Amino acid sequence: MLRLSTVLGVVLAAWIAAMTAAHAGLKYQADQTSDGLRYVMVIGEFSFEDNLDEFASVVRSHNPTTIGFNSHGGNIVKAMELGRLIRSFRLGTFQPRGLECSSACALAFLGGIMRFAEPGAIGVHKSSFSGDVSLSAQEAVSAVQQITADVISYMLEMGVDPSLLQLSLKYESNDIRYLSMSEMEQYQVTTHNMDTGQPQISPPTAPPAAPQPGVAAAPAPSIQNDWPLSSIPEARSGRVRHSKGAAPMKALPDGKSANHVNLANGSPVAILDDADRWYRVQSGSQTGYMHHTWVFVDQYDSGPFGQRHIQIKSFDNLAEANAYARSASIAVSAYLVTNGWFAITLEKTYDEQMARNLVALLKKNGAIPDDAFMTYGNTYVRKVCCQ
Repeated sequence: MLRLSTVLGVVLAAWIAAMTAAHAGLKYQADQTSDGLRYVMVIGEFSFEDNLDEFASVVRSHNPTTIGFNSHGGNIVKAMELGRLIRSFRLGTFQPRGLECSSACALAFLGGIMRFAEPGAIGVHKSSFSGDVSLSAQEAVSAVQQITADVISYMLEMGVDPSLLQLSLKYESNDIRYLSMSEMEQYQVTTHNMDTGQPQISPPTAPPAAPQPGVAAAPAPSIQNDWPLSSIPEARSGRVRHSKGAAPMKALPDGKSANHVNLANGSPVAILDDADRWYRVQSGSQTGYMHHTWVFVDQYDSGPFGQRHIQIKSFDNLAEANAYARSASIAVSAYLVTNGWFAITLEKTYDEQMARNLVALLKKNGAIPDDAFMTYGNTYVRKVCCQ
């Protein structure tokens, strides 16, 4: 079997031989390699006026496996539209470094169900407004907020870490930041390694069809069918983790009882007992009580210590949590919680500022419920869905 990099070299040579200068509006070139790999190359600049029916027609007639690009970008709304169309056809995307895919083109590339790119092949930067449309300052701010929310929602939909947007915003629209291989892996821009063809992450999957009445849906293979409360590991040690930077050790398991001492975030505690959502803890010579939501338990698996989750839903049973998570339009996870419920969160965790911005933007865009919130997830025991 040919290595993927070898196949890409053949494709790149074919593309360069037939390539014409990029211009406003998209063109589609269908071809295949000598060993039968069918592909379509998207050439040109993304324009609001582009009708993507031609792309769909080329895909249906040529039946490609993957999509590549030679584009300096253009209209980001149209690029995301093409990305979603690529995803709907269940196609892969790949990008050799010898051809250009930067700015809005990077968004279209993310539509691939499997994504390959050479180091330096994908370029990102801050988007800009262009054309003859006149915007007031207020309209411009509103437009920037809206498109930012749209891009974040799109990245989440495509299984990409929206922290990529933070990186792109550091580079002005007249500059380009080409991503290294490690950065593409970090932000999940690519799903496979170019040289080995081995997956770096599990590619996103389409939601399963709804079960027919009277027919039981098969359980997802990546989760267990039941997580009884007794399966929660015994909490023996932890660290204080509170949104205010410190939490009180109480004299009694009651929020209104006297404080023994305030413990700063990161302070280690020994957990002596656990009852009714309160831990009996010891720190140095002090013994008292701390609520479940104030302690990051070492024996649980809720994610990195300093990161925040964005919780969007909760269920009192695994079946409903699993069904919701697997049919969601964006990548989510389900966690078993210490009270026996299941929390639905965005798949990734974020630093505080990023999480705060995401909550505001995604709510405004209608991508998550209005009652979604940012949390440390101290009560999350383990992830039970989905890989």
